[in-house]
Amino acid sequence: MQIWINAGVFLLALATMEGVAYVGHRWVMHGFLWSLHKSHHEPRRGVFERNDWFAVMGAVPAMVLIIWGSLNGFGPAYWIGMGITAYGAIYFGFHDLLVHRRVRHGWNPDSVYLKRIIQAHRLHHVVESRQGTVSFGFLIAPPVRILKAQLAANGTGKIRSSAKVRAEMDMIDNAEHWAR
Repeated sequence: MQIWINAGVFLLALATMEGVAYVGHRWVMHGFLWSLHKSHHEPRRGVFERNDWFAVMGAVPAMVLIIWGSLNGFGPAYWIGMGITAYGAIYFGFHDLLVHRRVRHGWNPDSVYLKRIIQAHRLHHVVESRQGTVSFGFLIAPPVRILKAQLAANGTGKIRSSAKVRAEMDMIDNAEHWAR
């Protein structure tokens, strides 16, 4: 029975992190800590960017919960920490590997779901400023047509004007597009 309770706590923590990520991204990263997150909306210089400090900020409470939970009988604190850690690993895989390709690879997803979250995040990045952007969650994204309508309706924020961004806004879905 305890294994099911632990699994439930783990899955609840994992699922809750999408809400935490949304709130953090929308009102913290695009709010009072824009000075750190802004680096993520600019061309990267080098391996790291100031925005990477958010990964550290998320890892610290997870590590504290895992250590404290392991010292106290592997109860709920441990499984909450593991859920936070699992979300971080999934986020890294989707965000840093698939969307931003911070590690070079040749895999181009065929999944409708993966394409949708990639397109949603790219639409988030077509706005250069912290206002007027869309899609603050990551693992759950509204349909692309809704995000494009929101971008048009926002009317705030500076939309990038490069040919690459125009192509992404048109959602060109071919092998060359996904190979970038």
